[in-house]
Amino acid sequence: MNIVHIVTSSRYKINRKQIRAFVVDMMTKAQVPSEYQVNCIFVGKTKMRQISSKYKKEDVALPVLSFPYDNDKTSQLNLLGEIFLCYPQIILLAAERNKRVEDMILAMVKHGLENLLIR
Repeated sequence: MNIVHIVTSSRYKINRKQIRAFVVDMMTKAQVPSEYQVNCIFVGKTKMRQISSKYKKEDVALPVLSFPYDNDKTSQLNLLGEIFLCYPQIILLAAERNKRVEDMILAMVKHGLENLLIR
């Protein structure tokens, strides 16, 4: 079974079980080999702005950024990639679109995972 690591601060209210099940289901449907892992990392605005500035040359806190990993044959860790999610930006996006926060989190996770899968 695919492994999903979720890294977050305790101040962010997320449903880890729901996110894990969602990601595993998407990876299974995409026929990703079961030994592959994904990291979902929830960050604040400042951290997301730093990441966005460094890697995208945009000085803005984006709601989601994904980074695919190239796994070589010698690596024992099969990491598909990392999905960085900006919790405060997702809250704002949910309010703007009149959606539940949980649904917006899953939408952003889906967007990030799709970017990892199409590489």
